[in-house]
Amino acid sequence: MHMADALLSPAVGTAMWGAAAATIAYSSMKVKKELDDRRIPLMGVLGAFIFAAQMINFTIPATGSSGHLGGGLLLTILLGPHAAFLTIASVLVVQSLFFADGGVLALGCNMFNLGFFPAFIAYPLIYRKIAGAQATQRRMTGGAIVAAVAGLQLGAFGVVLETVASGISSLPFATFVGLMQPIHLAIGIVEGLVTATVVAFVYKARPEIVAGAMASQPVGTAPLRRILFSFLAAALLTGGVVSWFASENPDGLEWAIARVTGAEEVAAGESPLHHGLADLQEKVAFLPDYSFRQGVATDHGATVSAGETGQDKASRLGTSVAGGVGALLSLAIAFCLGFVLKRRHQVA
Repeated sequence: MHMADALLSPAVGTAMWGAAAATIAYSSMKVKKELDDRRIPLMGVLGAFIFAAQMINFTIPATGSSGHLGGGLLLTILLGPHAAFLTIASVLVVQSLFFADGGVLALGCNMFNLGFFPAFIAYPLIYRKIAGAQATQRRMTGGAIVAAVAGLQLGAFGVVLETVASGISSLPFATFVGLMQPIHLAIGIVEGLVTATVVAFVYKARPEIVAGAMASQPVGTAPLRRILFSFLAAALLTGGVVSWFASENPDGLEWAIARVTGAEEVAAGESPLHHGLADLQEKVAFLPDYSFRQGVATDHGATVSAGETGQDKASRLGTSVAGGVGALLSLAIAFCLGFVLKRRHQVA
């Protein structure tokens, strides 16, 4: 559901940049005052895990489409809304600038659609109501599934509204929304199940992480090494190896656009801002589409048969490098952001 710049007018894109920047500023202020220091490493490894997980597109049966984990709700359940928004924003910046996944003008929209709705709408209004103050495994699972579906539905609707409000594509509102919402309903169910599974693992190992995020309380004094190592190992394995086997089908947004226009992408914007940001992204993205620049132009999720060619091997190597580098970059940015914010608060 990463939007491309071609869908957005400069006015809508910059307005959503402003909305995302305001949310980042507010979240930063709350993190400085409230975040437990021991959650800062967790921000880093969860950022790495979400980056890697978003590389894995899973097929939606009988549709010709695919989806991937958004991760906003999972981050919120384990970190709380404010740290979660900063973490997903860090991941999206890495994806856009270094891997050309999602536009630069569209970065504010992507932060809002993938971060704001799960963190500040679906989590407090749905997940917490269902899970309750004394959460049980069953209530957390139900809450995760319903909240994930709701968050993704809101995000998909946000994409439609931002695209139609921009007025630079020929995507009609009724047809576009009629395709986007059902396909993201299916994706949301899968995301809810994955979220519930990961939360169950953390809750079984360290229940105070989940309970503390809900009540803005510390995670205690016991070491977090097992949880941190588990997420880091999962991130590197997922981004470095599992990503080879991701679905080649277009994601929900590309699929909806193709059903309306016959092509998975719309024509690039003609404004100077569009061209300038496209040039910037081309220069900065050192592993575009999660592959080497000089490599063959194949989808990053392509599987390779036993008789793979040298180009196939290069594509796999590029995917592995992209997965590892992207995960570590996301880890570093999210961790440093949390560390700097808490350090500034302590100094003050």
